[in-house]
Order: sequence, then C-alpha cells, then structure tokens
Amino acid sequence: MSPAVPIPVSNFAGRVVAVLGLARSGLAAALALAAGGAEVWAWDDSEAARALAAEAGVAATNLYESDWSRAAALVLSPGIPHTYPRPHALAQKARAAGCPIIGDIDLLMRARPQANYVGVTGTNGKSTTTSLIGHILAGAGRQVAVGGNLGQAALTLAPLGADGIYVLEMSSYQLELTPSASFKVAILLNITPDHLDRHGGFDGYVAAKRRIFDGQKPGGTAIIGADDDASAGVWRALIGEHGRRVVPISARRAVPGGVYAESNRLIDATLEPARTVMDFGRAERLPGEHNRQNAAAAWAASRALDVPASDIAAGISSYPGLSHRQELVADVAGVRFINDSKATNADAAAKALACYDAIYWIAGGRPKESGIAGLEAYYPRIRHAFLIGEAAEAFAKTLDGHVGWTLSRTLGPAVEAAAAMAAREGRRGAVVLLSPAAASFDQYANFEERGSHFRRLVEGGPALAAPRSAS
Repeated sequence: MSPAVPIPVSNFAGRVVAVLGLARSGLAAALALAAGGAEVWAWDDSEAARALAAEAGVAATNLYESDWSRAAALVLSPGIPHTYPRPHALAQKARAAGCPIIGDIDLLMRARPQANYVGVTGTNGKSTTTSLIGHILAGAGRQVAVGGNLGQAALTLAPLGADGIYVLEMSSYQLELTPSASFKVAILLNITPDHLDRHGGFDGYVAAKRRIFDGQKPGGTAIIGADDDASAGVWRALIGEHGRRVVPISARRAVPGGVYAESNRLIDATLEPARTVMDFGRAERLPGEHNRQNAAAAWAASRALDVPASDIAAGISSYPGLSHRQELVADVAGVRFINDSKATNADAAAKALACYDAIYWIAGGRPKESGIAGLEAYYPRIRHAFLIGEAAEAFAKTLDGHVGWTLSRTLGPAVEAAAAMAAREGRRGAVVLLSPAAASFDQYANFEERGSHFRRLVEGGPALAAPRSAS
C-alpha cells in the first residue's frame, strides 16, 4: 500500500520551489517538497482547488505577484500548457527568469535515484502495457509500484530502493517536464496524431514522445513499436546510437531481433534461434491486434529486467485487464456489453472495432480534430451507430450512406436503444460497444465517469445524475 504521506523530496531543501496546479499530482508535489525542506510557493487559478489544498496543509502563494528570481524551479501540472498553443502566464514568468520548469515525475526520480524505472509512452495502449508490466513483475515477486499518468500520483507511490522498480505511464505532457528522466527500460508503443495543439504540430508531438529515450544510461533498453511510420523512424534512428539495446516490437510482422506476434503466437526473436514463447489464446483479457503489441512490449520489458519466461507467460495469461479499456461489463442473453470509454480518438476506437463482428456502436462526445476519419474499413462490422454528445451530428454526416445511425444525444438512450436492437436482431456475437472516438468533456468530467455511467446503466443499478450538459 502506498504511504499516506508523499515521498519527501530533499533535493531543493532550503530553496524556493513554485508549484502551479494543485490537483492530484501538484498537491502531492507541494507536500513532498515541503517535507524535504523546501520553501513551497503553491498556486492554482481555481479558488476551489486552493481551498482544498489549504485543508491539506498547503497554503497558497500568489505567483502572479512573486519574485521569480528567487525560485529554483517551477513544478507544473502536466495539463497546464507551457509552450503551445499559448503558454500559461506563469510559465512565461518562470521562463523569463531562467527558472527550470519540471513535473512531479522529475521530482520522484530526483528523490529515489537508486530505484529502477520503466517508462511507457505511446498514443494508445500505454495504460494497458504499464499495468500489464506491473502485474507481471508483482507476480514474479519483484518490488514494484505502478503510477504516473495512470492511477495515483507518482510521489504518493511506495518509496522503493535499489531492488525496486517504478513502472510509469508517461504522457507526452509529462515527458516534456521530466529532464531528469533515465529509464532503465523505455517503451514507445506507437505514434498517431493526437494533442497536436499542445506540441505545435505532429513533429513536435513525435519529439515529445522520443524524449522517453533521453538520458538512458549504457545498458538501458529501448523498446519501440515498428508498426507505424513515426515510431519506426525513431527505431531506425536509435539503432545507430551506441550504449543501449534496441528491441523492436510488432503485432503485424516479423521483426529481426525483436518480439512480435505471428498468427496467434508470441515470438521472441531476441533469442537465438527465435522461438514461440506463448499462445495468445491464453490471454483472454487482451483481445485484438493492439493488445498483441502491448503484450510484446511487456514481454520485452520483463525479459530486460531478467524475469523468467515462465513468469512472464503466466502474468500475461492471468492479466485481469483495466477498467474502461475493452472492459466486459456484462453478457446478457448472448449480447456482450463492452466499456471502452478510454478510446477518446478514432485510432483508439479502431482497436476495439477490429475485435468484434456484430457491433452496436455507441460513439461521440467532444470530437478530436480528425473526427472518425480512417474508420471506413470497420464499417461492415457495425450494425448500427448510436451517437452522443457534441460530435453526434458530425459523426452522423460521416457515417451517412455507409452505416445506419441514431442521434441518441446522451448515453442513457443510447444504451437502451442499442441493447434493444441487439436483442431484437439476435445476431451471433453481438456486442454493444461504447468506444466513443471522442473526448468526454462535453458531458462528463473524464472518460472514467463516462465509462462508469455506462457500466451502471448496463448493470441496471441507479443511473448517474444527468451529465453536466447535454448536446
């Protein structure tokens, strides 16, 4: 169990550190710095957040009126922009004063430098891969803590020593704020367009993802997806660099010297000769091609950490899955209800659409820039679409003439209508799939709230109160 008090960060003892953003990670950072002897200037633009921080013992300091020449660092919550599309005013003040801008994971690495670190990034699949590696390591008896962009704040994880392993999901935002990063094992799963406004375009997004390999020491391992052009480009570039081991992974083809899926088998070609190491039929909670890539990454990472092959195979087979990521909520009279609320863009939704053949698709929310472009190959699998949120009309226009659709507007009517149609048509293997291909923020606080609402509707419990706004 993680400690109630964050890991003390003593690296800034006796110096001033500003903390901007007092939600989960920012509040933990402020408490950790104070416990380590720093003078903390904490601020959040939200009065409610400042009040909650005060209740936790963190007093607010108005950073707009502070002398930035005194600050040794600015710890920035990852959701706050510091470059694109427009830097926050306080990030500008810090940069003008020559004050380094870092994040909470950078503080963790400074506080626990003797521990081992595994970092996982990618546009899609990083949460599953992170938790899968943690599951394998725990099952093999290793001291492990899992967090970062997934689950609890990094500084509230258990304080691990030289035998411990932190497995951290790393978003592109977090990677830009972690200059101290030195991952023993660094994983880049894939790169498809996402968050482009925060990185000034696709090239900036790729550069942010590539940062996961910065600072790797000799003997480190870089594991890189070979199934998309951008990631494959990073793989080719790193092969020419000395001092680290580079392992490609693929869900689609054989990659020499890597780990890959072939038919229903996982092949480890880092061995000589290459050999089959497990059958994917044993991994019931990892359906679809994308999860084969996740499993390949977890296999390669675990082998780099000297976990026996038998323990890795057992861990992959016993993995229980994550909530909101192709989570099987119920099977009612042969109709499966799948909660894939984490699929907030078209590429993520494609991973789920590829797994089923008779889909009653619930989609929509706050659309990403590209909408649902690129999903045409999956239209034959979709029996009907039930569209919700701000994206409903735009998605309907895209689907019109190809897939039948209903403007359900909100999740309750969508679940009811999809369940009724699936039961009425009685198609073998029918799936009511919430895989929205859009963000949740038009009607929900986050994808977890959206997925929990779906789950409660399906399970027949009391539905959540109406979402904050209906389109």
